[in-house]
Amino acid sequence: MLTDTRKSPNAGLQGLPFSDVEWTGGLYKERFDTCTASMVPHLQKMFESRDISHVLENFKIAAGDADGDFEGTVFGDGDFYKWMEAAVYTAVRSDNRELLERLEEYVALIGKAQQPDGYISTKQIIGERNGKAARLGDINDFEVYNFGHLFTSACLYKRLTGKDSFLTIARKAAGYLKNLYDRAEESGEVQTAVCPSHYMGLAELYRTTGDRDYLELLKKAVTLRDSVKEGLDDNQDRLPLKEHDRIIGHAVRANYLYAGVADLCLEEEEPELAEVLHKVWNSLVTQKMYITGGCGALYNGASPYGNFFTHQLVHQAYGYEYQLPNVTAYNETCASVGGVYWAWRMFCLEKRAEYVDVLERMILNVNLAAVSMDGRRFFYENMLRRAKKLPYELIWGQERAEYILSYCCPPNLARLMAQMSEYAYAVDEDGIYTLLYGASRARVAFPGKDGEKQDSGLILVQETGYPYDGNIRFTFEEEETQALKSCGSFSLHLRIPSWVRNGTVRCRNRRTGEDEESYSLSRKDGGTYICLKIEDPKNREILVDFAMEARLTCAHPLVEEDSGQVAVERGPLVYCIEGMDAAAETLDDLMIPSDIRLEPEDFVIEGRTVTSLKGSFLLRKREDGYDRNALYQDYGNREYEEITARMIPYFAWDNRGMDEMRVWLPVMDAGERRAGREN
Repeated sequence: MLTDTRKSPNAGLQGLPFSDVEWTGGLYKERFDTCTASMVPHLQKMFESRDISHVLENFKIAAGDADGDFEGTVFGDGDFYKWMEAAVYTAVRSDNRELLERLEEYVALIGKAQQPDGYISTKQIIGERNGKAARLGDINDFEVYNFGHLFTSACLYKRLTGKDSFLTIARKAAGYLKNLYDRAEESGEVQTAVCPSHYMGLAELYRTTGDRDYLELLKKAVTLRDSVKEGLDDNQDRLPLKEHDRIIGHAVRANYLYAGVADLCLEEEEPELAEVLHKVWNSLVTQKMYITGGCGALYNGASPYGNFFTHQLVHQAYGYEYQLPNVTAYNETCASVGGVYWAWRMFCLEKRAEYVDVLERMILNVNLAAVSMDGRRFFYENMLRRAKKLPYELIWGQERAEYILSYCCPPNLARLMAQMSEYAYAVDEDGIYTLLYGASRARVAFPGKDGEKQDSGLILVQETGYPYDGNIRFTFEEEETQALKSCGSFSLHLRIPSWVRNGTVRCRNRRTGEDEESYSLSRKDGGTYICLKIEDPKNREILVDFAMEARLTCAHPLVEEDSGQVAVERGPLVYCIEGMDAAAETLDDLMIPSDIRLEPEDFVIEGRTVTSLKGSFLLRKREDGYDRNALYQDYGNREYEEITARMIPYFAWDNRGMDEMRVWLPVMDAGERRAGREN
C-alpha cells in the first residue's frame, strides 16, 4: 500500500491509512476476522515449525542462535516478512499485545542475523559460514526479492507501531543494495533481480523516511535493468523496458515489475514509462486476464515475443493472446495479489474507475478463492474447472492444502486480506473517492497542498450488504464539531462499477427527507465516477442502488476454451457450479439456457452465509451408444430435461469436499430451444 506520507507531483491522491478505516460488517469484515483468528496464527505455526517450513529456524541459524544447515525455499525470508505484515495489521487492530511482543522478538532476531554490511538473506549467510553458498551467485536465489519484502514490511511496522527497530534494519539493508547497484553501474555487470519486490519496497522507504536517496536508488534500479546482458522474457528483461508493448513472461514477476514502475511514475514525471504501463495494462485486461481476475494462464509457456527459432520458455507464463485454458489454468495467487498492487497504483496515477474494477474483480474472485472459508487451506494455482479425475497429473493438487512447498502465496494473501480496508477510499484536496464498497467507518483527513493531512473532523459511515446487495447508504458523523464546521464543502466521487446496467444515486436532506440530487444510472455510466458536491455533511445521506441481477457473460471468439459457453456473474462476483449442487452424473452434461432466471438465495458454507443462485438448467439425456471415453464419435440428436441447480460465488468453492466445478457452461439459445420444442 501507499503510505499516507507520500508527496507526489502527480494527482496528489492518497489512500486512507489503516488506522482510519475499519470494516463494520459483511464479507470484508468476515474475511478480516478470519485472517486475524485463523490465517495469521496458522501461518505463524507453519513458519515456526522446523519440520515444515524451517523458515524461522533459518533465521536462528543465521543469527548464531542455533546450529544446522539452511533448509526450505530460497524465498522463505521474504515470505516471512509478508506474514509479518499480516500479523502487525491484525495485531494492531485487535490490540493483541502478545503477538506485538512476539513480532518485536522476530525483529530482534532478524537484526541479529543481519551482517555488518547490511546484507540479510539466510541461505547465503548460513552457506558462507558452512562453505556451501555465496552471495549473488544466482538470481533465482531471490536475495533482492527478500530485501524488497523486508523494506515493505519494515515501513508498515513503523507506520502502525511507531517503532524504529525494523526500519533500522531495512535502512541498513538498503545501504547494502545501494552499494551493490553502484558497483554494477561502474562495472557494467548488471543482473536483474527476479520478481522485483524491491521497487515497491524502495518507494515505501522513500515515503516513510522522506529520504530522497531511496527514490534515486529506485530510479537507478529501473534504469539499470536495461543493461542486463542476455536477458530473459521470464524476467521481462530481454527487451528494454521502454520497448514493452504487451504483457508477457512470468506473471508474478511482470505484475510486481509494473507495480514498481507505477510507483516511480507516482513520484517522478516519467511519460515514456507511463506509456509502457498503459500498453501492458491494456494487453492484460483485453487479452490475457481470466474472468476471475486470474493472471498467468500457463505453467510453462513460450514467449510471444519470439518465433519458432528464437522463442524462450517461460515459467508461470502469460501465454499468447486469448490463451486461457480452464482445467489447467495456472493463475498463481501471487500474480493476482501483485495485480491488485499494480491496479491500485494505476488508479492513484489517473483516478480512473477501470483500475478499481479490476482491483475489485481480483480481490473478490481469484484472491478470496485462494483460501478456504476457514482460513487454513490454500490454492497455489486457481483453476476455473475441476474434473473428478484427470488422465494426467497437475503440478499442484486439485484441492487446497494447509502447507504447500512453495509457500509464497499464503502469506501474500494474508497481508492482502489484512490490508483490504486501505483500498476502501482515497482522498485528494478536493474530496473523497469510493473504491471498495463494504460496510465500514472511515475517519477522513484531506491532504493539503504541502502533502500534510488536514483533519476534517468527518466520519464517513457506509452501510451495505455489498457485494451481495447493491444498496449502499452513506452518512457523515461529526467527530469534532468545530472541525466539521470548518471543513466546508467537498466532493464525494462515487464509483459506478462497470457491471452496472441500471440503478439510482440520490443525495437526500436528512432533515426534510427530500432528494436534493438524483441520478438514474444506465449501462453507459458503468466504469465511471460521478461527483456529488457535499455541503452540510451531517445533514446529508447518499443512497445508492446498483441493481444486482444475474447476467450471462461470453468470451472473445478467440478464447477457444470458452467457445459456445457462458459464465454467470452477479454484481462484482463470478459464480461457479459444483457437482454436489446439481443432480447430474457429471457437469459435462449440464447446459444453461440463455433465458434462465437465477434467483438469489442465502446458503451456508463452512458456517458462513453466501448468496447463491438457483435456477432451472438443462441436463442432457445421453443417447444410446454414446461413449464418454471416445476421443471422437458420431454426433447424435440430443434431448434435455430441466433440473434445478445451485451456483455459488467462485471464491466459496472447494469447501465441501472433492467434486467437479465449472465456471464456464455450454449455453443453449432460447430461440433454438423453442424451435426444438416446436419440432
